[in-house]
Amino acid sequence: VTLDQVSKVYERGGDHICGLDQVSLDITTGTFCAFVGPSGCGKSTLLNLIAGLDVPTSGEIWIEGQSTARFTANDWTRARRQSIGIVFQAFHLVPGLTVEENVAFPLLLRGEQGSTVRHRVVEVLALVGLLHRSRHRPSELSGGEQQRAAIARAIVHRPKIILADEPTGNLDSHHGTEIIALLRLLVQQFKPTVLLVTHSVAAAEAADYIWTMKDGRLVSRTVNQTALAGA
Repeated sequence: VTLDQVSKVYERGGDHICGLDQVSLDITTGTFCAFVGPSGCGKSTLLNLIAGLDVPTSGEIWIEGQSTARFTANDWTRARRQSIGIVFQAFHLVPGLTVEENVAFPLLLRGEQGSTVRHRVVEVLALVGLLHRSRHRPSELSGGEQQRAAIARAIVHRPKIILADEPTGNLDSHHGTEIIALLRLLVQQFKPTVLLVTHSVAAAEAADYIWTMKDGRLVSRTVNQTALAGA
């Protein structure tokens, strides 16, 4: 993931609000990066731009070496189905579907079916420790279980980039620790690039690099030697 002088300016009631201010960033494959800072500093804006959920006002973003400057909505949809997995603070599970049906959904959208889908769903549910809950609906799960189901759905198509926006924000400290440990495990086993936005210092400390943001800018980077050594 590469950003070159990326800015995002919002217009609200005649005012111009800078969400991101000339951010340049180069993140190599298989790196776990955390972005921390006060509310409104631009963390979620950064992730939304990388995910194609918002469009930069200026600057350029590259995903897997490909510029997104001319991406259409269909191009972004294809990128999210093939290369990007997104985990939100709100779990966004479909209430009427079982866990396994929620997890299978990204594969069905890509036109996959049959034993391939079943095998992949079982694989990721086992990885996140939810195989025994596969036939349950979201309302029958705890908050931690719902977030693990959301992570399973985000990784079932084997994305090369995982974007996690406050994934522990709705969880207690115990379940939050489990979720961050799961993200760390994914990096170690499958080497995706993980970008984590968080208010939690403990969560950020699981990352290889910790970027601090303020007023839409990246102001510092901390290298986590312990996490890198563990990887």
